[in-house]
Amino acid sequence: MTIDSGFNHITVLLDEAVEALAVRPDGCYLDGTFGRGGHSRLILQKLGPQGRLLGFDKDPQAIATGQALAAEDGRFVIVQRSFAEMGAEVAERGLAGKVSGVLLDLGVSSPQLDDPQRGFSFMNDGPLDMRMDPSQGVSAAEFVNTATREEIARVFKEYGEERHAWRMAGAVVDRRESKPFERTADLAEVLKVANPAWEKGKNPATRTFQGLRIHVNNELGDLEAGLEAALESLEIGGRLVVISFHSLEDRIVKQFMRKLVKGESDNLPRDLPIQHVAFVPKIKIHGKALTASDAELKANPRSRSAVMRVAEKLR
Repeated sequence: MTIDSGFNHITVLLDEAVEALAVRPDGCYLDGTFGRGGHSRLILQKLGPQGRLLGFDKDPQAIATGQALAAEDGRFVIVQRSFAEMGAEVAERGLAGKVSGVLLDLGVSSPQLDDPQRGFSFMNDGPLDMRMDPSQGVSAAEFVNTATREEIARVFKEYGEERHAWRMAGAVVDRRESKPFERTADLAEVLKVANPAWEKGKNPATRTFQGLRIHVNNELGDLEAGLEAALESLEIGGRLVVISFHSLEDRIVKQFMRKLVKGESDNLPRDLPIQHVAFVPKIKIHGKALTASDAELKANPRSRSAVMRVAEKLR
């Protein structure tokens, strides 16, 4: 997604993503992660009077920005839902199989990261929350204060890819006995002390905070559901453009696209007398995975981990 202080937001891979959508003036498009509307505004510039754009976001601040945009441009509508629920929304609006393009820009936007009150960042002390929609689900504080050591370690290891997950989870469980966690800086300090292997230039709590955020927001589950829903909503020839920000997300996107190009392996013995039906690809992949240009990296260091993949629906 992402950056700039003052809670502003520079959209990552802005031109590349909108170009990959191949916007038709009369098309209907979905921005599954509206954020602060960077991609949406550029899509609207390319749409004609008959074009339509539907934006999704869980974040209340994003919704407020989206409502302001909808008030000034009648072709745009914002919906407070996760893109994982895109299928239901599209069906309710009678758009299933009629959407020209879907854009998913994953990860947390800079205003969320930079606002201490949202509790995403160990750099700025704030309440330990991390929910994209603070009115839904379990906060990060509630999770670290109540979950078992095994469960916390699993989240750190699977979603944060933290090698020292068991040890760091133990430190969290030990400390909460005397004083439950309420603030991001407090948790970050405990994790920092418990991490024996500091990577140069990286805060020792980075991976564990990522793991917590992914878990609290069910980001990977939402992504799998959202990719399926996006494909269903597209018309033949429609484009799916996905920007991910870490290897776990990108792996899910890559495997999803590969499966639709090559089919699932059936693992049946080859000598069985079964009529082998050739798999017909459901999508075509456009180009190689794209990363930010040198100029963009210089202007916005947070774009360094962004990877964009593009597919077109064939049937």
